[in-house]
Amino acid sequence: MQQKERTKEMIQLEKRIIKRFNKASKEYSLLEEGDKILIGLSGGKDSLMLLKLLAERSRIYKPRISVIAAHIGMSNIPYKADHEFLHKFCSDAGVELITAETSFDASTDTRKSPCFLCSWNRRKMLFTIAQERGCNKIALGHNMDDFLETLLMNITFQGAFSAMAPMMRMRKFPISVIRPLCLVNESEIAQYAQMAGYPTQIKNCPYEKESNREQMKELLHKLEELNPEARYNLWGSMSNIQSELLPPAINKKEEQ
Repeated sequence: MQQKERTKEMIQLEKRIIKRFNKASKEYSLLEEGDKILIGLSGGKDSLMLLKLLAERSRIYKPRISVIAAHIGMSNIPYKADHEFLHKFCSDAGVELITAETSFDASTDTRKSPCFLCSWNRRKMLFTIAQERGCNKIALGHNMDDFLETLLMNITFQGAFSAMAPMMRMRKFPISVIRPLCLVNESEIAQYAQMAGYPTQIKNCPYEKESNREQMKELLHKLEELNPEARYNLWGSMSNIQSELLPPAINKKEEQ
């Protein structure tokens, strides 16, 4: 990849992204002294941005952290990342890259969507690598839009007011999952990726249309047309639960 000249606009955009990355890291205590972090590197714009930010952060004295990256391929999904680009990107950032491959069979559990099974199997491989390499945290590249789309999906299809956590401590493993891009807008990452010349990831997933995420993305855009502050109000609502103004939970057993 040919390095593009850094313009004033690109530098300002990078500063905004770093500011939100640092705010998330501080507000949600994502980075701690001695952390060894495994970055899930899919090859998309979000994971590339995450690797860039964490690699730069690892060169700051406090808190002292170290990072490595892992790219997990899925053998039964017909799209591949550019491994040559990923290796060069990591090498330029001073980050070791581990590559592995796994697969899933959508017919084994029809209760779960293929997207869930694919994500779950990739995640299991990340946990295996993290344990083998002595990592105590796994960093994933979910941005603010991912959180809000998940919130809208869970309200609409699950009847639950839930999304994702910026940090999730696992019960069965001595590992936490962190999402340091949770306060960064997807549009900002996309704009930076274009300016930096990151290659566009071409997806040919046969299950992509089975997900409701694209519809939620459209819904989020419509809400922002109604109110430009909608995304920030949705985010704030997740930590501003006014239970006295909500109906109490219904006992399902009594209902039956």
